Amino acid sequence: MTMKTFGRSVFFASALAFAMSAQAGNPIKGKEKADQACAACHGADGVKAIDGSYPILAGQYEDFIVRALSDYKSGARKNAIMSGMAGPLTKQEIADLAAYYSSLPGPLGFVKR
Repeated sequence: MTMKTFGRSVFFASALAFAMSAQAGNPIKGKEKADQACAACHGADGVKAIDGSYPILAGQYEDFIVRALSDYKSGARKNAIMSGMAGPLTKQEIADLAAYYSSLPGPLGFVKR
């Protein structure tokens, strides 16, 4: 490997690490956002929703929450309430919410990936 190739490799590895860390969710910020925007319907613990048809969020897979919120935001997934709630969220807020809810113990009984 030449010095030029090595330098490019280091640059791309650094850029990738930065990009990944920019989207890494912060569960503490996610809890703050959840308390403001999600708890009223999904419950403070992400389990006890105000309506039995609302999904349990606690313990869900992180990538599932990111995908669901992103799809509500883009309109790929339709729900009048959730489209309105997800619409103003930033990518970072979505990542933070996903990190928070996936970190909670949930009653769903599946194995963490």
